[in-house]
Amino acid sequence: MDPSLLEPYQKLIRIVVLGREFAVPENNLLLRQMQFVAEDIGYGKYCWNAECRYCEVSYQRPGDDTEHTGLACRLRGFDGMRLTKLAAEVRYNMSEALARAPREEDAPAAPAEVSPPRE
Repeated sequence: MDPSLLEPYQKLIRIVVLGREFAVPENNLLLRQMQFVAEDIGYGKYCWNAECRYCEVSYQRPGDDTEHTGLACRLRGFDGMRLTKLAAEVRYNMSEALARAPREEDAPAAPAEVSPPRE
């Protein structure tokens, strides 16, 4: 993936796509975050301006079981986001990445926060 397509970021965040765990750059549109882990997204039939709806997803926020719907070309991914449904085009373009990614329950635990040493 061409790094110039990404917004500047300082760290990778965790998102879960159909039960598979991914580390993606913070502060980016969800469709770009998915392209970061699945280059085939760049070859999809997306308009990137919310007209085609080929990037529609359903998602949940951490600690909230409410199902939200949005367009990955307009939605910024956030740490702990859980994608529960993907439009057919997204699912097709992510199929290889989904097959390779660890299941959420098999993924290594996030590193614990480390407090600075006391003087």
